Amino acid sequence: MNLGFSEMLFIFFIALLIFGPKKLPEIGRQIGEALIQFKRASNEFKAQLEEEVRNIEAEEARKTIAPPETPAPKAIALETIPRDAPHPEVAPGNGTGESLTAPPTEPTGRQGA
Repeated sequence: MNLGFSEMLFIFFIALLIFGPKKLPEIGRQIGEALIQFKRASNEFKAQLEEEVRNIEAEEARKTIAPPETPAPKAIALETIPRDAPHPEVAPGNGTGESLTAPPTEPTGRQGA
């Protein structure tokens, strides 16, 4: 709504005739205060919406950047495995009497132990 000077002057004269010269300044102050409160409320609402959008975008960014958590494989120390334990790649009793891989060999660093 775009009002020119002549339209504003016409509205002022109509208001002056309806409310009188004593009430017009008071009405103007009340209208001004109402406009200030409306502007403040709309700015707060706008700020709240922008904050919610930022929170949603940050959460989506965290979901796309962070890889899904997978459990880490358990580390087994070589000292805890007994020497006579079967090798994990050998399939004893697979029905054919053959193993899938060759039997494990002694590590080169453990000679004569």
